Amino acid sequence: MIAIVDYGMANLRSVEKALLKAGGDPLVTSDPDTIAKAERVVLPGVGAFCAAMTNLNASGLRDAVLSSMKSGKPFLGICVGMQMLFESSSEMGVSAGLSTFGGRVVKFFEERSNSRTSELKVPHIGWNRLDFPRESVLMNGVEPGSRVYFVHSFYPEPVESSLACATSEYGIDFCCAIERDNIAATQFHPEKSGAVGQTILRNFVQWRP
Repeated sequence: MIAIVDYGMANLRSVEKALLKAGGDPLVTSDPDTIAKAERVVLPGVGAFCAAMTNLNASGLRDAVLSSMKSGKPFLGICVGMQMLFESSSEMGVSAGLSTFGGRVVKFFEERSNSRTSELKVPHIGWNRLDFPRESVLMNGVEPGSRVYFVHSFYPEPVESSLACATSEYGIDFCCAIERDNIAATQFHPEKSGAVGQTILRNFVQWRP
């Protein structure tokens, strides 16, 4: 069973349907015991980082999420669910994350800009290509240049660049997927990314860390 963590801030049904199509047996749940018993865990997220962290803490599911990552079972964060794995975000002031990985979440062009960025709108919405700095389980079978669907204004900057297993370019190159040990995450939405997203979710469903 794949537990999809319901803390009140995610497009849960579309994630559930996509995982089912990918061959998984997903269950949307807000029960810590169910999350603990699950074979795999997905932490989706939409909206603002600080609101997502507030909801996760208030729901009583923070410890269940942290324990699931430490247990060694496959874990997938999606969009804000990826951002929450880092130490902090500058969205609406500085908010603390789960600190699973070192790094912070920053806004597009807030600190780094070039001649092209003035022409680009934020949020970054739509299809964009993937590049792969290294091999990973999550991206197995996905061709470089494949396109996935993004909706975000912020992105993570990992302390360790080797954490990134996929990058994309929007005025600047940015980390859009990570993988280490049993934990993976994407800034883009695999559940909205057609056949490419299905390949990524199928890799997660079949993952044996």
